Amino acid sequence: MRIALAQINPLVGDLLGNGQQLLQACRTAADQGAELVVAPELALWGYPPRDLLLRPALRQRQHQALDQLVAELPAGLALLLGVSDPASDGQQPDLFNAAALVEAQGWRVVARKRLLPSYDVFDERRYFRPADQPCLLELERGGRRWRLGLTLCEDLWVEERLLGQRLLGADPIGELRALRPDLLLNLSASPFAQGKAELRRQLAAAAADRLGCPVLYVNQVGGNDELIFDGGSFVGTPGGGVPCQLAFAATDLACWDAGGSPAAAAPTALPSPEELLLRNLVLGVRDYARKCGFRAALLGLSGGIDSALVAVIAAAALGPKQLQAVLMPSPWSSAGSLDDATALAQRLGLATTTLPIANLMASFDQTLTPALGGVPTGLTAENLQSRIRGTLLMALANQQGQLLLTTGNKSELAVGYCTLYGDMNGGLAVIGDLYKTSVFRLCAWIDSAAAAPCRHALGLPAEGELVGCAIRDKPPSAELRPDQRDSDSLPDYAVLDPLLKALIERQRSPEELIAEGCDPALAEQVQGLLRRAEFKRRQAAPLLKVSDRAFGSGWRMPIAAAG
Repeated sequence: MRIALAQINPLVGDLLGNGQQLLQACRTAADQGAELVVAPELALWGYPPRDLLLRPALRQRQHQALDQLVAELPAGLALLLGVSDPASDGQQPDLFNAAALVEAQGWRVVARKRLLPSYDVFDERRYFRPADQPCLLELERGGRRWRLGLTLCEDLWVEERLLGQRLLGADPIGELRALRPDLLLNLSASPFAQGKAELRRQLAAAAADRLGCPVLYVNQVGGNDELIFDGGSFVGTPGGGVPCQLAFAATDLACWDAGGSPAAAAPTALPSPEELLLRNLVLGVRDYARKCGFRAALLGLSGGIDSALVAVIAAAALGPKQLQAVLMPSPWSSAGSLDDATALAQRLGLATTTLPIANLMASFDQTLTPALGGVPTGLTAENLQSRIRGTLLMALANQQGQLLLTTGNKSELAVGYCTLYGDMNGGLAVIGDLYKTSVFRLCAWIDSAAAAPCRHALGLPAEGELVGCAIRDKPPSAELRPDQRDSDSLPDYAVLDPLLKALIERQRSPEELIAEGCDPALAEQVQGLLRRAEFKRRQAAPLLKVSDRAFGSGWRMPIAAAG
């Protein structure tokens, strides 16, 4: 049986449009001789649909989309896709996360998800109830009756030895063993995180070994709000072979012949972690802009490494002609920073606008002096500069219909080293889930020879340095006062970032860090900064999630709290 893996990029809530994407994938698959097409979890809805699932009109539209697929599906082809399945007993939640089989004769639900994630960014128990039976589909193809084990996303994530922990509930893989499937199909919508591609392969290999059959893993691709789905669908065989691998961070379709000769299949090498990270950040920006109706973007370019990285990502995502860079020098901006920003813009082919802010700073000082009894000083004066810049950027973006990209990193968001209504202004925080040290590492890779093929594929200049050593080697500074350095207010990022990772991602307490050898004053300082900055993060732009623990919808800390 020839099976097509259809890795589509849906628009959340566009059930009819997503149905057309699936139909086009089916036509392509039929031209390649496929008999069955497998699509991702909730493929008609796009994942995650969140409260759109509660709308009766959209539930009805799903039926309409499925009926259209039945009517237009190529002859002899079947489609397996993720759908929502209403329960009829009047109890809440009243849906199952399910899979449906579409054929010329009609469509029917053939599987329901058993393990419902309600951690991090997931909240499936708000909408769905879990199924309580393993799912096996028998399908006649090629003169043979195939036994297909069906799972949806989290149902595959049951290997405690690989995960360290797992969701409470059944073992869908273990319960399928008695049913002796010929193949295991997993319909997924699994967001990108660093290191996750390899983990998915390991989970599929473990399932293939337990069941003694190949595993088809079909993942959604595309950016939906802060989540980036990286695709990377594949077929895994017992022993860890990967005879079929689809693209990362791009729509794709590939066919695989089940039941063919069992030739040894060595795993194809995964792209480097840096390449996967860059490609997915580019995809996240491109889809956020496209799906929100923006064709162009704007950012403030300071000559620092954060705005340089955001400029590289956005230029690849939107094209340099659709990205405007704004330089806003103050009396404290160094000539080197202005030169570095201009040189970077030239390397990327960006249009630049320069808006000096010295006169605006003087005007604010003059206006505020009577009320303050003197000119603003200290942090007030520094924040005024940031807010002047933020106001100018918002005005340009409003007038020109552009998406304003913020350039702050995760280290700054964590400790509040950012200004509300200033540098935090914007519609998307591109690197808000990258620590400062990660920003430096990614920029160093971008400027290395190893990145040249990826840069070329993304439409970026492939020769020479792109970010540039002048930017990469510069001590981090907001340049809001003479000779300012970030290290004047914060520990060095090489010290700060490991502490932040321990506090944010490992949920360590200052006491535990102190017991492990951390300086007590430093542990308490960083924990205090993290806690006090919560009110800023609550008002920040959506950020692109690339780690297992990001600020955003999966970070639900109270603002007014101790600890």
